[in-house]
Amino acid sequence: MNTDSAAHRGAGREPHPFAGPRPTTGGTARRTLLRTALTGAAALGLTAARPAGATTSAPAAGPRPSTPQEALAELAAGNRRWRAFRERHPHENPEIRRTLATAQHPFAVVLGCIDSRVPPELVFDQGLGDLMTVRTAGEVLDEAVLGSVAYGVLELGIPLVVVLGHQSCGAVRAAVEAEQSGGRLPAHIQYLADQISPAIDHSAEGDARIDATVDANVRLVRSRLAAEPDLAAKISTGRLAIVGARYELTSQAVHRLA
Repeated sequence: MNTDSAAHRGAGREPHPFAGPRPTTGGTARRTLLRTALTGAAALGLTAARPAGATTSAPAAGPRPSTPQEALAELAAGNRRWRAFRERHPHENPEIRRTLATAQHPFAVVLGCIDSRVPPELVFDQGLGDLMTVRTAGEVLDEAVLGSVAYGVLELGIPLVVVLGHQSCGAVRAAVEAEQSGGRLPAHIQYLADQISPAIDHSAEGDARIDATVDANVRLVRSRLAAEPDLAAKISTGRLAIVGARYELTSQAVHRLA
């Protein structure tokens, strides 16, 4: 991922990776049973035409990133491949699929938007068992989302959580426009707008307000996650990093938000 040295515009520098010791996982019977119960037993593979130059073979699984720094570096490398149309589509071969039937060891949680143009496994060029993804419109948090993120960190020992917003977010636009008009959105969509509303950037106008609110919303969600006591304890020891990032639809680049 590229560093956000000037908001989201332009290509920035690579982020300074986070360092930390190898994460550890609990060994209690309760946690073992929970891991076993929630481990996926099957996957459905979809194929699509690859552009010229793309790698078609899936490499064998290597050492898993075990620190925030290593996880960030892997995601940055994957996004570079995605932008260059050099995707590897890793970890899809029969051996990996058989292994994943009995265990999973994802190295990052990505909390992203439901937007169909921003699938984390694709924009980071990761495969089966690599990422634990949680997706809600506008990255909105609720108890189910918090529990899902906490499960990945506390039960699977995942060292990195990425809150991933994106350019032209429809949920953010709806929240901004609803506030401006004073109208109510249909059914449960109003709940999303209410959750995003505290992040609305009133220092900008028009499309610039929507764009700035995308960033502000990512930062707000990231701060809320980092304030959760169990997650904060992991951060304080260097075993976990929670970072905000943004995906640009026009350039396909992911960059960090300060």
